[in-house]
Amino acid sequence: MNVRVVVAWAFYDFANSSFAAVILATIYAAYYAMGVVGNERGAGDLWWGRVISVSMATVALTSPFLGGIADRAGVRRRLFIGFTALSVVATALMATVEPGMVVWGFLLAVVGNVGFEGALVYYNAYLPEIAPRQMQGRVSGWGFALGYVGSIVALVVALPFVRAQALDAAFLSTAALFAIFSLPAFFVLPAAPRGRMSVLRAAKEGGAEVVAAIRKILRLRDLRRFLGAYFVYEDGVNTVAAFSAIFAAQTLAFPLDRLIVLYIVVQISALLGALAWSWPTDRLGPKRVVMVTLCQWSAVVVAAYFVQTQGQFYVLAVAAGTGLGAVQAASRTFMATLIPKGMEAELFGFYTLCGKSAAIMGPLVFGGISHAAGGNQRAGILAIGVFFLVGLALLARVRAGGPTSD
Repeated sequence: MNVRVVVAWAFYDFANSSFAAVILATIYAAYYAMGVVGNERGAGDLWWGRVISVSMATVALTSPFLGGIADRAGVRRRLFIGFTALSVVATALMATVEPGMVVWGFLLAVVGNVGFEGALVYYNAYLPEIAPRQMQGRVSGWGFALGYVGSIVALVVALPFVRAQALDAAFLSTAALFAIFSLPAFFVLPAAPRGRMSVLRAAKEGGAEVVAAIRKILRLRDLRRFLGAYFVYEDGVNTVAAFSAIFAAQTLAFPLDRLIVLYIVVQISALLGALAWSWPTDRLGPKRVVMVTLCQWSAVVVAAYFVQTQGQFYVLAVAAGTGLGAVQAASRTFMATLIPKGMEAELFGFYTLCGKSAAIMGPLVFGGISHAAGGNQRAGILAIGVFFLVGLALLARVRAGGPTSD
């Protein structure tokens, strides 16, 4: 294993986390909904829901074809760089978004998120190539850990600009961090093998692989049931993550600088939650852990409906954070226990596609209900609890997912 290559790969996780933290999770999300659109009657929630849904639907529909092109046509690194550059440029241009620029702000957010998610398709594909099988878990974990660090660094860098009400500088600093720390990956990661076929044929074969994977999944009862449940409850998780900052800013009057502190608290609690539930996942089984965390998420959204103070919301954010880390880690383990030997790469690719698709309905539901209720975000967040309850009911039908250790 080449340490230089692994370090370059892991630092891309550090780089792109700046976009996830500053743009998707906190500053731009709240600024667009409340400052650009105006959210007194829920219009900002509606438009931000459209941002998430449109961008994730675009990624979900195109990633199978783009993945096929990258592997078969030998253009993986070029697409990796291209999608990253697209996201960086969109982030920098967010500095031009002013109140009332609803469509321009919407387009930049969609393009930025498509670039961010699109680049991840190729970034993840490098892991089996740069690390031996017995080291892939650790290397993946190193990238994951650096991603948390990258989120915190980006928010700390943006904090002085936010306090000075210079949001344009905050977005430019985020774009700069994303671009600078992506450079090692661009220059050090190996080029893909020479293409075996044309781009058009590669795209067709990539789409055919997805169809073939769906047919295989339909024949595996427990895998089919798990993915159905995962699709529903992950949509709820993604929606809460997408709207938590806007909810805190509007309903509880969090200023932008305090949102940054809140997000850092969530990141730390998510990491601790993933670590705390790692041993129970093996001993009790991933099914039990996922079901417990879905009950936890259901309680979180009900509590969010009643929360009145910022202090109460901090406590709620810690509870949500621990549930976030736990449900994601346990779901991935659950999936691993259900895949027949020899089909790991193919079906985990479909699992990733399913996760990306599970960010389409929830944001539309939250935004639509908040808007219809005249800006009542409490009604919107309570409605998302249905995703957790339905996911819990579907998961109960899966007969697998028992303990993975003796």
